[in-house]
Amino acid sequence: MQRRQMMLTMILAAGATLPAAMAWAAVTESDAASGIRVALERGAEAAVAGLGKTDGFMGNPAVKIELPGYLKDGAKLLKMTGQGKQVDELLLAMNRAAEAAVPAARPLLLNAVKSISVEDALQIIKGDDASVTRFFAAKTREPLTAQFLPIVTHATEKVALAEKYNAVAGKGVGFGLVKAEDANIQQYVTKRALDGLFLMIAEEERKIRKDPLASGSALLKKVFGG
Repeated sequence: MQRRQMMLTMILAAGATLPAAMAWAAVTESDAASGIRVALERGAEAAVAGLGKTDGFMGNPAVKIELPGYLKDGAKLLKMTGQGKQVDELLLAMNRAAEAAVPAARPLLLNAVKSISVEDALQIIKGDDASVTRFFAAKTREPLTAQFLPIVTHATEKVALAEKYNAVAGKGVGFGLVKAEDANIQQYVTKRALDGLFLMIAEEERKIRKDPLASGSALLKKVFGG
């Protein structure tokens, strides 16, 4: 009973109206945790399916991987000097590398969802728009980085400009023009691929919360329908 009252207080503090909060009070913590698991699982599946295919990154402005910092400006210069084809090949290779890596994330993402605690679920429910991203980043970023890096490396090593990227970016770090974490193309693409993946999972989860009736799930309707 005390935990139920605490849950009601947290939901009100998160900005819910009293009727919505009272509806939430009728939902058990177990229901809430199960609802979040289902929503995150569906979000992860949809994000992997949407990004882990041709043009999943390249064709999506929200996650398309561009060159970082001053290298983006340098790319414009290269295009003006007739080297646009090389730049386009590099950008395409970067995004294709991310698209190739994403399907490998599915098992780890789903395992993270299955292991979610009631406390984690409540934190996500009362959290801001970045709470889902933070959850997945905390649980999976490190192991996914280890998984993605070899795939990204294999996909980019055949592009001539990739080696030049590392050389130029390495020098740019010394002048503060490029972040140290972005100085290696393989690590940069891996980081951006994960950022995009977590972003799209959060977007999918938000859609479910916004319109739980469209999900077709009785549990999601019960948990988020209020």
